[in-house]
Amino acid sequence: ADCDQLGFNLRSNIFQGGPLESRSLMKDSYTPDIIQKAIRDPKNWHGRRTDELGKWHQKNALNLNLQKALEDKYG
Repeated sequence: ADCDQLGFNLRSNIFQGGPLESRSLMKDSYTPDIIQKAIRDPKNWHGRRTDELGKWHQKNALNLNLQKALEDKYG
């Protein structure tokens, strides 16, 4: 039943994807010379970086959640 419904939705193109043209708040707010000067230094980057181990843990968590949902639904 779920597979039939998903197949119908894919055939009828309900999932059309994202917009063809994306807009950026930074590009709309600043002039092009400011954007060209904004080069990120990897050694002085104040955000988070996801390494291979972090990506594996994220995929593993999604897989565990999927397995749990399938067990709850189908037993």
